[in-house]
Formats: sequence, C-alpha cells, structure tokens
Amino acid sequence: MNVHADESLQPVIIAALRTPICRANGQVKHFRAPDLLAPVIRSLVESAGVDAAAVDDVIIGNAVGGGGNVARFAALQAGLPISVPGLTVDRQCGSGLDAIALASRLVAAGGDPLYIAGGVESISTAPARANRNDDGGLDFYSRATFVPMQYGDPDMGVAAENVARECGVSRERQDDYALRSHRRAVSAAEDGRFVSEMVSLAGQETSVTRDDGPRPSLRAPMMARFPAAFVPGGTVTAGNSCFDADGASAVVVTSLKRARAMGAKDGLLVLGCDTSGVDPELLGVGAAYAAEKLLSELRVAPDDVDLIEFNEAFAAQTIACLDHLGIAPQRANLDGGALALGHAYGASGAVLVTRLLAQARRRYLQSRESPLGLAMISIAGGMGTAALMRYSRL
Repeated sequence: MNVHADESLQPVIIAALRTPICRANGQVKHFRAPDLLAPVIRSLVESAGVDAAAVDDVIIGNAVGGGGNVARFAALQAGLPISVPGLTVDRQCGSGLDAIALASRLVAAGGDPLYIAGGVESISTAPARANRNDDGGLDFYSRATFVPMQYGDPDMGVAAENVARECGVSRERQDDYALRSHRRAVSAAEDGRFVSEMVSLAGQETSVTRDDGPRPSLRAPMMARFPAAFVPGGTVTAGNSCFDADGASAVVVTSLKRARAMGAKDGLLVLGCDTSGVDPELLGVGAAYAAEKLLSELRVAPDDVDLIEFNEAFAAQTIACLDHLGIAPQRANLDGGALALGHAYGASGAVLVTRLLAQARRRYLQSRESPLGLAMISIAGGMGTAALMRYSRL
C-alpha cells in the first residue's frame, strides 16, 4: 500500500497524548470536560512544536457533556488564540475516533491544514438530563434514546448479552479475555509503557499521574464468582464489562508535506477510515463490520495488521468482533484495554489512536518495522468506526 502520491493530501498523526483514565466519581470527579482536555491540548502544542496560532481547528468528540461546544471552550482554556475555532462532534462511544477521522478527511481534501482532534468525557460531572412534559414538568432520564423503538434500543449490557448469545461467546472466554486485559494493563503500567503518552492532571490535593482501573489482584476464581449483571442467567458480568471513566485524549493531524516542513520525525499515516451501521439489538458488533469494510476497500487482510486497538466495552462484543474478522483475540490490545482502563465514552476512540502511536514507536525501536495499526470501536445505536494507519519515519 503506497502513501498518497501528493504529500499535501496524505493525513498523518504526528503526536498523541491522553490523561490518566480514572473511574467515574473517583479521583478526577471534580474535573469538568474542559479541565480534562485543556492540559492535553496544551501539552500537544508544546511537545509537537506547533504554532498555536496556526491550528486550523480543534475537533473534539463528546457524548454526555452539557453542550456549549467543549472543543472551543477547552481550546481557549488551553491558551490557544481566540482566532482558533472549535468543533464538537457526537457519535457517542465513537466520537473521539470519528473526530480524528473527520480531521484526516479534511486534510485529504487539501490545503495543508493542521488540526487538533480527539475526545473527552467527564461522566462524573455530566449534567442531569430531562425531557420537558406538556405541563412544563421535567422527566429525567439516565441515557438518551439512540434509535426509534421499532428497531429495539437495548441498554448496553443487554446488547452485550444479545451479542454473546447470537455469536456463541461463552462466559469462560469472556472472563479469560477480561482477566488478560487487566494483566496486560498492570504489566504495561509497571514497565512504564504508558508514561510517554500521559499528561498528568493537577488534582485538589495531588497530581493524578496513573490510570486507576487495572487490578493486580484479579484472579480467575474471583472472575468466576461475579453474577450475571444485566440478564438473569446471562454471561455478561461486572467482571467482564468495562467501567465508566473520566478522561481525555487528542492528536495532532496534518498533511505529510506540512509535517515534514515542521520537522516532525515520525507519525501514523492515516490510510483510511470507515463507519458502518448494524442491527441496534447487536450494536456491539458494529466495529467488526466497519473494519471489514475498510480492510476490504484497502485490500488489506486482517492477518497483515500488526497492532490492533479495540475498545473493550464488554468482553463479549470484543471477542465476537475479532472472531468475525478472523483475528485471534490475544492479538488485540497488547497493553490491555477498556476492561482494565475504563471507558470514557467520547474519549475512548482517541485513546485507541494514542495507544497505537505509542506501541508503533516501540515496535519500530525494537525491530525497525513500520507496523500497520487498526483502531476499532462499536457505537450505541448500532454503528461502528474503524481506522487503518501505518507508522512511518518522516
């Protein structure tokens, strides 16, 4: 697969950072969405040597915030000039990855622009939401309705059970996968593999510098004791499901031509992005269909992909998607995923890309390989987004 012949049209991600991912209502519960995102934007500008006034737009995904264009708010809070606009996008769990995809497509449209793109979620400070009744009273709800009811609109855990049943994913496989995610994340943290991608957050009493989700003490017998969490007699439990989290992640996206002019040393060439719709009752398989479509269009076999980052909202849907693509589950999320780190809705897709860049850089240093990386995420309402990237020295 060749890089675009016109370097001014080839999107490349030259920097990617994230905050620690922390349990909702935990140690960053006082941080609102801009408070999480602004340090990431500020650090990206500094570390990538970006002229802040030259940023063409800040494109940020967010799922359950209070509106008001968090991208613009956080950009100004980060110290970017008032001339830099902001755009907030919502494709629920896919928002962060779709923000990066949008920025990449804008680069491919021409003009050598430069974007900061990613996602943020502060579930801890998300506003209460309500519909207004005819009498003016408020009818509060815990989550939005994602599709018309005739299509089915299951809660996420119920949808994961649907996928487990439909795709034949056993409780044993789910528990084994979730346990491996925790073990990998614990090992990665102990080895310092997250340090280069992390922006610490200055808390009320101390700085927050580490993810707080991975559990070193988790063992198989403990996993087996978790009861079904969503459907009586089901296989999806609290142990093989992710937890809600707060966090932010963003990247710098520009053209290959401009990246080289800026003196960037390396990056992820964005080869393609795609989104697909699936049955909302089986929303967890959306990522597989998006990835299948994307890989087919680019004529890339799943076995040719070196690094795979999948948002592990539930072990059931993760395994089902990887099975569909013919990818052995142990090949995905080499440093653990959302089952261990947590799911910060709008940020999670951007976290996948940040993880890919960090892993690709390590792979190159170890073997001088230029790996292919695939980011995938399933989305509420029955969708999925995937992006294929290749690491390259510039």
